Amino acid sequence: MKLDRIDRKILQAMQCNARITNLELAELVDLSPTPCSRRVRRLEESGIIRGHVTLLDQDALGLKLTAYISISMDRHTPDRFEVFEAEVATYPEVTACSVVTGQSADYLLRAVVPDMAYYERFLLGKLTRIEGVAGVHSSFELRRVVQRTELPLDHIEE
Repeated sequence: MKLDRIDRKILQAMQCNARITNLELAELVDLSPTPCSRRVRRLEESGIIRGHVTLLDQDALGLKLTAYISISMDRHTPDRFEVFEAEVATYPEVTACSVVTGQSADYLLRAVVPDMAYYERFLLGKLTRIEGVAGVHSSFELRRVVQRTELPLDHIEE
């Protein structure tokens, strides 16, 4: 789908505030409300806008520990990867999971938990019990320097 300048402005505004009203959005992007609403619906139907979420404050909820966990699998077979991915997708503590390359790990996870005791239970009671997990290496976030949910849009040409 080709995006123009107005689409980019809509996406940028909605990334910053998904609760913006159509009237406010239309004014911000210099459109009348009806065409603005049509564009948003088209962006949603195309899958560019996947959904609307509420961002929560991790620290205010007592989730003080963020772990980056490298997982190595014992075998590199589709069935091993399917089992791992299906299981890890059920863990609410895991906020991101990616297959990675360029290091000894097969997966890189981001997990958010209240404290180290909870992390130990999560690690030993869940992660290491998944069939095929051969190695785990954990690193812990000391301080968040940058955290954003907005994606860059400057690369999109008209």
